[in-house]
Amino acid sequence: MKLEMRVPSPGESISEVEIAEWLVEDGDYVEKDQSIAEIDSDKATLELPAEESGEIKIVVGDGETVAVGDVVCIIDTSVKGSISKKNQDISTQEDELKIVKKLNKNIPLKTTPLAESIIKKNNLSFDKLKPSGVDGRITKSDVLSLMNKNSNEVRGSSRKKMSSLRRKIATRLVAVKNETAMLTTFNEVDMSAINNIRTEFKEMFKEKHSVGVGFMSFFSKAITQALLEFKDVNSMVNGEEIVHYDYVDLGIAVSAPKGLMVPVVRDAETLTFREIELEIKRLAIKARDGKITIDEMLNGTFTITNGGVFGSMLSTPIINPPQSAILGMHNIIDRPVAIDGKVEIRPIMYLALSYDHRIIDGKSSVGFLCRVKEFLENPKLHLMNNDVKKALEL
Repeated sequence: MKLEMRVPSPGESISEVEIAEWLVEDGDYVEKDQSIAEIDSDKATLELPAEESGEIKIVVGDGETVAVGDVVCIIDTSVKGSISKKNQDISTQEDELKIVKKLNKNIPLKTTPLAESIIKKNNLSFDKLKPSGVDGRITKSDVLSLMNKNSNEVRGSSRKKMSSLRRKIATRLVAVKNETAMLTTFNEVDMSAINNIRTEFKEMFKEKHSVGVGFMSFFSKAITQALLEFKDVNSMVNGEEIVHYDYVDLGIAVSAPKGLMVPVVRDAETLTFREIELEIKRLAIKARDGKITIDEMLNGTFTITNGGVFGSMLSTPIINPPQSAILGMHNIIDRPVAIDGKVEIRPIMYLALSYDHRIIDGKSSVGFLCRVKEFLENPKLHLMNNDVKKALEL
């Protein structure tokens, strides 16, 4: 029996996808549920699993765009448990590579089967390979890129087609700049109180809840509390109407191998510190592994982006449409500040709120940011009801 595998629908409103890369070769024997390809939509990169075991015939090549429902490969299920000579060679090479990996801990553990076979065949050095695949895997493209680089002079260059996701992000970013009256306001936060709480309770929190108590839970609590007061900041434009939300679905920007993704923490205003940390961890892992679903990234009402993890001191983040505002966090630097007439060294973070001036005026934007600052500088009072242990569920 020959099974036609068709492109599944990644989610509502998505009518076409791009075959980012085949993880197997034409004629290979594949197992049921084995990941055989990566497909890009304008919202996420997903893996395509084999629906049955058998020999695969690839119909659509790498980089081609196909409609949802189109046939991309055919699996001959009558081929049971037999492996082509080519695949046997690859399997042998893979076994040899696994032995090499055990002997050398510096060799990456995640590579696609096809990439591994090319690496072995060409005796390439693993330490020069830079992974770009889902969950940090080395792909065929990474290997070919290195081979191309080695064959050229030092002053070489390379070209790589933008993924569907990257192209969509680019289009959305340009649209935001052109279609909104975007403005950014800044403030600074003394992180001393949060640092003290984390230092005192982080080990106890991690031991009990199996997750660290990070800055994101404090910011999430402060932001959601402030958004319920400044409703214009938690809103969107819909035609000639302004839609205000009485809940907060909080987007957390995550840098993933295929581009920026924004998974959403639902009903964030109702969650405890523990629940926020666990949900952020769960979503971040799924995003970085390429397993995040479309539904987990849709319909956020406000977004946080943390450039500080990359060392950013200050930035003007771009609004995530159709939302009306986004908060940018930055790195924490010890700075001299005036405290009660004396100069002290305090850990300071700069905050940036970008907002759509069409529906958010200066009073609301500055007021919101000042309230977030107030909550973060005295979290015990404003976010923990003067009982840190109870708030952290310790």
